[in-house]
Amino acid sequence: MKTGLFFGSFNPIHAGHLMIANYMANFTDLDEVWMVVSPHNPLKDKRKLTNKYDRLEMAKLATENSEHLKVSDIEFGLPQPSYTIDTLAYLKERYPGREFVLIMGADNLVSLKKWKNYEVLLSDYKIFVYPRSGSDTSEWTGHPAIVFTDTPEMEISSTFIRKAITAGKNVQYFVPDRVLDFIESKNMYR
Repeated sequence: MKTGLFFGSFNPIHAGHLMIANYMANFTDLDEVWMVVSPHNPLKDKRKLTNKYDRLEMAKLATENSEHLKVSDIEFGLPQPSYTIDTLAYLKERYPGREFVLIMGADNLVSLKKWKNYEVLLSDYKIFVYPRSGSDTSEWTGHPAIVFTDTPEMEISSTFIRKAITAGKNVQYFVPDRVLDFIESKNMYR
């Protein structure tokens, strides 16, 4: 079983995340995609993160009717902050029959050399990359571990969604209805 791992804060999960995950699950050779909710990405400010259990619940609500998308809280039980290489080592041990592939945006690929043990990532895993405008990935062209995909580009971010909610804007269609209901029920991002 070939499983794509799409790591993220998902703060909140939105249509862009879902379209990328769905593209990877249906237009590549992946059998499924696990959306791994990261409690704390070491490259992000922890103070701006919403409760990890709320972010997990929103991801579950967004994917509940999806056959090929699963939500994982695997990093919740691992040391913080979460380093992708450590999570992959744990997953490899726990699911020895699976082949794991990393899914990341071109913007993350550009900063890959800042990641813990990035050389091991490149030697032991394939990385499926979705395009992000303004990201110069030319140094990675032809690298055997890197697979550039034709995922449709979505210029939408969780930051945009949070700011819009704070400003009282309607974000319907940017996030799934069930997620929007959850956000409103908890008065999040206000």
